[in-house]
Amino acid sequence: MGTVHESFHQRGLIRPRQGRVLGGVCAGLGRRFGLGPWTARLVFVLLLMVVPGSQFLIYPVLWIVMPDEAFPPPAPSGRWEQPAGN
Repeated sequence: MGTVHESFHQRGLIRPRQGRVLGGVCAGLGRRFGLGPWTARLVFVLLLMVVPGSQFLIYPVLWIVMPDEAFPPPAPSGRWEQPAGN
């Protein structure tokens, strides 16, 4: 059984290096679901307005559990590979 980061990485939920404003969460969600970064941000804000204050919980949690694009992808064995040159 893999970690949360491995699971998110396999599903394509990663925080990209380009298109970030803060942590890259909305840009990553937009990329995963085929939306532009600004469209994803707008949808994210509109959805979070349903439950006021939830953005202070949901965004930081997604920021923590979504792996960074620069982080190496999991190896087929399920273990993280050491980046080349280290």
